[in-house]
Amino acid sequence: MQARALARNLSTIFLLCMAVVMVVVTLMSPTAAERDAAVAASRTFTMPPVPPLPPKELVPVRSSQPARPPGPGEGVALRQLIIAVDANDPGLAAWKSILDTIGSPYDVVLARHEPFDLNRLVRPDGVGRYQSILLSDAQLPATDDTDNPTSVFDSAKWTALWDYEKKFGVRQVALSARPGTVPEDYCLRPGTEQTVDGNAVQATMTQPGAGVFQQLKPDAKLPIANANIQLASLQPGCSAEPLLTIGSGVIGVRSDAPDGRQRIALSFETYVEERILDLLGHGLLRWATKGVFIGEKRHWINVDVDDWFNSTLRVYPDGAEGAYRLTGPEVVGVKKEQDALRAAFPLARDFTLNLPYNAGLFDPNAPAVCSPEVKADELSAYSKCMVNEFRWLNHTYSHPAMHTTSYERNRKEIADNLTAAAEGGIPVPVSILKTPEYSGLGAYRTDPNSRTEEPKDHGLRASNKDLLKAMSDLGVKYIHGDMSHAGQRPECFNCGIYHPLQPDVMVIPDWPTDIEFEAATPEEQTVLYNLTYGKNGTDEGHFSKDLTYEEITDREAELALKNMISGSAYAHTVHQANMHQYAKERSLTFDWVRVLVQKYSNLYQVPLRNPDWVSLAQYVKGRNTHFDVLKRNEDPVWNRVTNQISHTPGGDGLLYITGLDTKPATAADQVLPDAAENYGTDSVSRVNISQGSTVTLSAKPRS
Repeated sequence: MQARALARNLSTIFLLCMAVVMVVVTLMSPTAAERDAAVAASRTFTMPPVPPLPPKELVPVRSSQPARPPGPGEGVALRQLIIAVDANDPGLAAWKSILDTIGSPYDVVLARHEPFDLNRLVRPDGVGRYQSILLSDAQLPATDDTDNPTSVFDSAKWTALWDYEKKFGVRQVALSARPGTVPEDYCLRPGTEQTVDGNAVQATMTQPGAGVFQQLKPDAKLPIANANIQLASLQPGCSAEPLLTIGSGVIGVRSDAPDGRQRIALSFETYVEERILDLLGHGLLRWATKGVFIGEKRHWINVDVDDWFNSTLRVYPDGAEGAYRLTGPEVVGVKKEQDALRAAFPLARDFTLNLPYNAGLFDPNAPAVCSPEVKADELSAYSKCMVNEFRWLNHTYSHPAMHTTSYERNRKEIADNLTAAAEGGIPVPVSILKTPEYSGLGAYRTDPNSRTEEPKDHGLRASNKDLLKAMSDLGVKYIHGDMSHAGQRPECFNCGIYHPLQPDVMVIPDWPTDIEFEAATPEEQTVLYNLTYGKNGTDEGHFSKDLTYEEITDREAELALKNMISGSAYAHTVHQANMHQYAKERSLTFDWVRVLVQKYSNLYQVPLRNPDWVSLAQYVKGRNTHFDVLKRNEDPVWNRVTNQISHTPGGDGLLYITGLDTKPATAADQVLPDAAENYGTDSVSRVNISQGSTVTLSAKPRS
């Protein structure tokens, strides 16, 4: 374990020691004169060329005519209602997780304690407050007695709910239902009960189920674990169709009530921690809202390969240490692996690696050729030769730890790295910065000389102020953070954090991986990984045996898949050594990515979005604004007869909305904030709103 700790920290020891020495001269911030001198000295750096953003193809349709006010029973607000037994109801947490991920506004009724009648459901102007009813449980049971269940809703409350659903054409979804006819009949009849612990059972979709869960692959195997499952049958002659099955048992049903109301119910437990919730949640909301709702869910893949051009630590299987730097021909192998992934997996056909680079060893004057005969630094030459095959990010010039670095040093590291890229013809966005090891953002070791201590998160207010100021002065708007640290995790899903000490800079976190940064071969990865997670590993929750390379790769892919299917847009991070071509067109990184994308492709039929980092940052910033708008509790109203959506906002902002009508973007649309895209069978629109200015949009509901 000591060898492992030494290996993991050796690459930063020298830099940490330098930082200790530098503390003597950086205890005080630079004076204004010193700062001005530093600005003048580095102001001449040449901005690298940045490719333009891709043009918009679609925009949402806006109507120039005001929406017709809805008549009785015609208008509903684009808001959901969750009804749960009480605050401890697991179904409440499940629904909130689904809606918070998508970004759809909702209210909650805790049925055990709160009054409930038609006034709770209809606004004074006659508009329905909710477009869907989301039950934690079809019965809202008062006790855990499944043999003699009673509901916390009495008959008057159930009648008020059903009358609302009937009058406004609102659909209902229950996350859990027991076969039977109380309080109403979903057409489910008792079969057998199955308790599933850690080893998941596989559910499948019927043809109608595939129509509900359209992001999923129709033949996908859907894992259900840690749940009690009611394997039911359908009552013959009842107006219902199965959606999900295990063998011959029905565990998900869509049914029509005698009064025409439409409902879906699942007959198994769903918990926030379980994958099945992420797999089904979007489809359930999509069906409940007829495909028109505030928010969106897409799936993303982004992989950063840190430390390109640098020389980094390598630890061999026997524990010996050395240095590693990619060779020029290996860049060709990386490109071929990337091409092979795109060809093998159509859902990842746009996949492109991000390369956070350190230009300290980069030769801008090297010829842009892919030849072993090159008379210059071959990694520089090959990288320039294939410059447009990858995306490039500023990772600082010499890779220093930036917890205490001075304003002058910070500015020079950022500017020099951009200057070298510009001189070498590498296009880099000025607005994005990734600091070495996410340093400078308040997570650091208490003892900078420690070789074993893990960084402690002191919060963003403990960030290096001189780093933030240098970033801001150079036009950096976004800095990578680390999801491992609570202080760098945004409050809303797929959002960023406006830095509390430098509000013009946003922190966008990455997902770390346990593809060890000092590992270049499967043997090295296996040894280093098991030092932490193996039978004698330092991690308290380690496995009872050492894992093989294949098991390690699969486990890391499973962890990344969890992020991916949740809809997380954040990038995953690996390192330069992980790109070593240990065999022909084989690397640790692509071994992992291939398994990851294969797992995704087994489940989904919608593509993985892979935007460049500027587009990703703009999306994240938009999500922040979207959630800020939701806090105002101002709901657009959907006229279900005219299919017009009307909204007069009390402030500026934007909303992501699924299910709007769209049109091809014109040249004039390119400079406006509105945008749209088709994702699978849905349209996802970004709609700009202005205080007091009514916007009228066209909905395209689904059956």
